[in-house]
Amino acid sequence: MKSVLFVCMGNICRSPTAEGVFRKLVSEAGRHSDFEIDSAGTIGYHAGDRADRRMRAAAADRGYQLDSIARRIEVADFDRFDLIVAMDNANFRDVSAMAPESEARIVRMCDYCEEHEETEVPDPYYGGEAGFQKVIDILEDACSNLLRQN
Repeated sequence: MKSVLFVCMGNICRSPTAEGVFRKLVSEAGRHSDFEIDSAGTIGYHAGDRADRRMRAAAADRGYQLDSIARRIEVADFDRFDLIVAMDNANFRDVSAMAPESEARIVRMCDYCEEHEETEVPDPYYGGEAGFQKVIDILEDACSNLLRQN
């Protein structure tokens, strides 16, 4: 079984959406038993909260269900997950800085994009509706390629 952890800063917008998009793609491919999927944040400020209501609404409009509860990434996650996928460069640096010697591979989400030229998944928290839609567009692209490659 392949284990994948999606990471953003607060675990209420981008990483739970990546988790939801990837979960649905995995299910549609009939590969749900092939993967363990989760998400976390580099900070614990929102720990225990559901995904941002605006993100949940945007995701639901596209058929994605965001059920995860925010949590902070833990050192144990580096042993639990094969692949840790950071949403932006700051998340990548933060995750890399806390990584112990482990087998986990840390990558950037946009490394899997083929249709989008962004190098980071932008944080939609302080923007409008279009920002949430853009995040989903990028994540659909990246997650479909992540699945295809794994």
